[in-house]
Amino acid sequence: MNRSLLLACGTLAALAAVLLRMVAGPPGLGWTLAAWALFAAALWLVRRVPERRLGALVVAGGILLAATGLAAPPSSSTDSFRYAWDGRVQAAGISPYDHPPADPALAGLRDDWLFPPACDAPRLWPLPGDGCTRINRPAEPTIYPPVAQGYFLLVHWLSPEGSRHKVLQLGGWVMAVLALVALCRTAGARRAAYWAWCPAVPIEAVNNAHVDMLGVLLVVLAFGAVGAAGAGRARGTLLGAAVAAKLLPATALPGALSGVLANGVAWRRLLVTMVPAVLVVALSYLPYVLASGTAVLGYLPGYLEEERYDGAGHGNRYAVLRLLLPDSWAPYAAIALLVLVALLVLRYGDTTRPWQGALLVSGSLLLLFTPGYSWYALLVVALVAMDGRGEWLGAALAGAVAYTAGPADPDNLGAPFYAAAVLAVLIGWAVRRPRPAEVRP
Repeated sequence: MNRSLLLACGTLAALAAVLLRMVAGPPGLGWTLAAWALFAAALWLVRRVPERRLGALVVAGGILLAATGLAAPPSSSTDSFRYAWDGRVQAAGISPYDHPPADPALAGLRDDWLFPPACDAPRLWPLPGDGCTRINRPAEPTIYPPVAQGYFLLVHWLSPEGSRHKVLQLGGWVMAVLALVALCRTAGARRAAYWAWCPAVPIEAVNNAHVDMLGVLLVVLAFGAVGAAGAGRARGTLLGAAVAAKLLPATALPGALSGVLANGVAWRRLLVTMVPAVLVVALSYLPYVLASGTAVLGYLPGYLEEERYDGAGHGNRYAVLRLLLPDSWAPYAAIALLVLVALLVLRYGDTTRPWQGALLVSGSLLLLFTPGYSWYALLVVALVAMDGRGEWLGAALAGAVAYTAGPADPDNLGAPFYAAAVLAVLIGWAVRRPRPAEVRP
């Protein structure tokens, strides 16, 4: 083993130690920055190592680093408690969209884990009247789409008595490893290292068990079908399932249709991809619509208002645009720019590299809307691993900094990190631009 590989192994061991410290308690801004610095150092150390010698380290390192997320209960998010509750409610034959957790009609499903009798522990939410719960926003209905709900129900069925959060974390680890294997096959070990060693994977996909991981896996599998017979239909089906798992993968759809407007409208390719996607979303929603009607929207409208996406001037949304524009213009500018980016992908995108267009749209969404939740960037990390444009990882780092420092804190460092991420992407674009051929006399 050469010196670079030895140093990379040591760096990854240090990263594993930092990740174990992060999952043992609130991650802390210093630990977050340290983890990302070690991640960047490991990538730098192996930049000249031949691909054939890198595969074992990428796969083994990815499996072990992801497993650090299993070492402790969720460290910085309570979302997985809602997942467990939604699975339990469905197993009782009740639509998760019909009642919020605080509804007395569901009192018979409560236990001492999700509804502890003593309310003196941290990160508990009060119930109307009396009592408390680990489930965030207990007076609001669920926000999660139907494929995610199917996953929650499956996890509930597979969970032994008393397993609590552990099966959800194990599910996140299995999906992260499956995504790693798929990325190695599609993009090669060197690019797969962007996913395998990224701190966001063990923290958000495994330890906090965010269901975003399910959507990411489906997108990776969808784009891995390039060149296969029936790839368009398979890709559309998988992308539809991804959208019905966490909505954000909808930003991958323009990538799947890259270049569809290059010469008029390529109707056949458009329909072959979009019809299966729309059918999957519609059919997955159908049972819940029949049971709950328009309540299937759940808490989504309230969430958008809570996160200040309905306007600017408060919180940290549209942080980069608000450095350049009046606050009231920022939401409209963000939507217009995102639509423009999607149209550019549809017109000029590379049909042989659909993940490139998906990365451009998904990454632009983060940089324009500047969310305060780090797990939203898992899709961008996976697409970076497919495309190799590491400069987009700045969006994932900015999200991690914003969340660790407090997504609602107006003085947190999310805004400058997002601004730096935009600058990194622009520099990367300038460096990668094709140079015009020199004119020779």
